[in-house]
Amino acid sequence: MSEENRPHVPEMLQKRLADVHLTEVRSLLSLQKLVEDLVREQETPNQDEVDVELQQQYRKELRQKLKLMPPREVAYILESLEPNERLVVWDEVKEGADPILALLPDDVLEELIDDSHYRNEKTAVTAFEIRDGRLRQITVTSPEDLSNVKPIWVDLVAPTKKIRAWIGGLFDVDLPDPGNLTDLEASARFYVDEEGHTHLHSDFLLDTREESRNVPVALILQNDVLFTVRSEELPVFRLQRARARTRPGYVSNGTDVLLDLYAADVEYSANALEDVYGELEKVGRQVLRSHTTDQEASKILTAISEAEDLNGRTRRSVLDTRRALSFLLRGKFLSDTQHADVREILRDIESLDGHTAFLFNKINFLMDATDSAININQNKDIKRLTILSVIFMPINVLAGMGGMSEFSMMTEGIPWPIAYGTFACAMVGVGALTYFGLRHFEKRRASSSQAANRRTD
Repeated sequence: MSEENRPHVPEMLQKRLADVHLTEVRSLLSLQKLVEDLVREQETPNQDEVDVELQQQYRKELRQKLKLMPPREVAYILESLEPNERLVVWDEVKEGADPILALLPDDVLEELIDDSHYRNEKTAVTAFEIRDGRLRQITVTSPEDLSNVKPIWVDLVAPTKKIRAWIGGLFDVDLPDPGNLTDLEASARFYVDEEGHTHLHSDFLLDTREESRNVPVALILQNDVLFTVRSEELPVFRLQRARARTRPGYVSNGTDVLLDLYAADVEYSANALEDVYGELEKVGRQVLRSHTTDQEASKILTAISEAEDLNGRTRRSVLDTRRALSFLLRGKFLSDTQHADVREILRDIESLDGHTAFLFNKINFLMDATDSAININQNKDIKRLTILSVIFMPINVLAGMGGMSEFSMMTEGIPWPIAYGTFACAMVGVGALTYFGLRHFEKRRASSSQAANRRTD
């Protein structure tokens, strides 16, 4: 029963009811643990099966009891239990637990969601420092891993609130939630905050066999240390890490890493456009054949739509990169060497603009050609129906005449099988004459067209 539908209960009585439910939950948890310990001590041959059966039995009873409680009571129980018991109860109520989470205090909320037992499998924190001219990668699992490190780049993939808090505390930087990056206004995507930290929120291209999409990434530059926050791993970042680790002197500070990430994104976008070229070349060969069936046209339209989507997302990615680089140029954050690097990246983006425009035109041409092929097939179907209608039109007339009373008078004295058999043969003959007459006129028209074309040539 939801809290809205429950009758009004005084606050003191609600507290007592919650305490009673808390006692029942604790009893179930204690009984479950006690029975499991007894089964283990007996060392029966089917110990594992008995253990699992008992665990499922008590879990089912606990689940049913928690299901009948309002969110406020469940939140009170979670807050009151010990950490190990809290996890057992949370495992039973975490599906659709938003109303419960809204009532929990921050420390319990962080324990349930941000701790390692509930961490997203994609969550990863990596720091990079300069060693012997190369980037040295350090996997970070706790604040102690950064105690003796002077990183120039800290990369966070799907960080939890707890991870963002202690990373931000160590470096005195405000790290955003990667799930809320798209909520920002466009005008606030590139700015410098009151502490002088440079914030950039850019869309990086992710192109896989299953789909293509733009993934928002937050990039924060603080005293030549780059912080990147995103929701998932991206090929551009893997490429950048590999290059910096294997090439001495490739980067020297966080600003270099930032510019190289944008350069790698442009390179990745160029590779994606090459894939679009290859896909459209295959589609073009199919479209320009002499005959394309409706089934083939349907597959062609799907391939063209996917190519158009990838081309559009690629264009969006490079335009976003251009905006970010223009912001860095206007803000005078770069050295002379970095200025030259940005100019080179912008020239590469200019060249990609021409390719995306050409691909859009080619996509429109192939789409029109495919529509024309579908229309030709439909016209052929209509033509066949028209020919059938012309063939059967005189037969229908004769059939109508045969059903009239005058036909019976005309065939009076002739046995009806002979009369109607002759009439049916006559209808078939008329239909055959009509069909072969249409084919004769069609061949004559085709021959006339060919002769006219030869005279023109």
